[in-house]
Order: sequence, then C-alpha cells, then structure tokens
Amino acid sequence: MNQIPMTAEGAEMLKSELHELKTVKRPQIVNAIADAREHGDLKENAEYHAAREQQSFCEGRIQDIEGKLSNAQIIDVKKMTNNGKVIFGATVTVLNLDTDEETTYRIVGDDEADIKNNLISVNSPIARGLIGKNLDDVATIQTPSGAKEFEIIEVEYI
Repeated sequence: MNQIPMTAEGAEMLKSELHELKTVKRPQIVNAIADAREHGDLKENAEYHAAREQQSFCEGRIQDIEGKLSNAQIIDVKKMTNNGKVIFGATVTVLNLDTDEETTYRIVGDDEADIKNNLISVNSPIARGLIGKNLDDVATIQTPSGAKEFEIIEVEYI
C-alpha cells in the first residue's frame, strides 16, 4: 500500500483516538452488549442491536486508524531547515492578487484537513498549486470561479 503523508501532530491525534477507542469505547460497548443479552430474546432486542452496531463501527474505525498509522509517512517540518520552499506540513501565507486578501494555510494530510482552521489537504487544488513554489513566487490556481493568482508572502515550518 502507498505511504500516507501525515504531520507529527496528525499522527498523535490518530494515536490518541485509537487509544480512546481501545481502552474506553470498546469495553463500554462490550458491557452494553452483555447487559442487553441479559434482557432476553435477542431477535427483538433493540438495545442489543444498537450495541452490536456500535461495536461494528468502533472495530471498523480501529482497523481504519491502524491501517493509516501502519502506512503513515510522518513528516515533521519543525526538524527541517526553512529554505522558503512550500512543502508538505508548511504553513504558507498567500496574497490573493485579485482581492489583496491575505490567507494563511497549513498543508496537511487528508485526515487532518479542516478548512475552518485553514488546514488544507495536500491533495487539494490550492496545496497542489503551492507545493514546490518558493517565497515571493506567484502561483496560479484553478478554482471553480476561474484561475486565481496568489503570491507567496511567507513560508513557515512550524
């Protein structure tokens, strides 16, 4: 399977969620199933079926996280020398040349992306247009409303 790029923070978040699922959620679900079994007929026991559904979801999520972590290529930009080049994990401030609006993005893995917090996926059109560029370069990025030009005014490895 292909390597999945992930920031060190993203890997820690997944490890934390995995720990929570295995040590807290899983035992709670097992207890809920045991309690529901005590109520008798399993065919018409809604509590039992709900607990089994939760168990299925929980086990699926555990497998998903374990798979992602086993294939993760953890990249910690804090340990790299900042040469002004936009790379995975970098925090980039761009100036929209059409509107003179400044925006700061951090380029992260797919699982970490959260546009509300300006965390954009490495596979997003904006990130693909910025990666490989240097400080003061102008990147032309295709958006739904047409091509837009962004000047890279700051690149941080934080």
